[in-house]
Amino acid sequence: MIDQVTVFLENKKGRLAALTRVLADANVNMEALTIAETSDYGLVRIICDDAPKAVSALRDADFRANTTKVIAVAVPNRPGGLADLLETFEAADLNIEYGYCFSAEEGKAVDVLKVSDVERAAAVIQEAGYELVS
Repeated sequence: MIDQVTVFLENKKGRLAALTRVLADANVNMEALTIAETSDYGLVRIICDDAPKAVSALRDADFRANTTKVIAVAVPNRPGGLADLLETFEAADLNIEYGYCFSAEEGKAVDVLKVSDVERAAAVIQEAGYELVS
């Protein structure tokens, strides 16, 4: 399990740049970033090297930020890699609230997932032979 930083961000010019500058000035390194948006606001989800430090710096700069427990799973970077993982969750009756993926090292992708029961999900995927990424 890892702590993901989630930031509620107004959909205004310069806000994302300001967010990333706050993290840079706090010496926080982002490993992954995704943005879900509407016309008025966005949800920025960040995996970084120091989530507590990131949240503290962002709150000090008046951003609405918190941490969420998610799991990150290494899967083969090939057609069907994600489908196989998701079928494992389905067979275990675990609900996935949201997720995002990124390519990692050669031949691997990382799937970051917010699931209904993080502890149980971690056990299920390890039992199925997947590697948890921390």
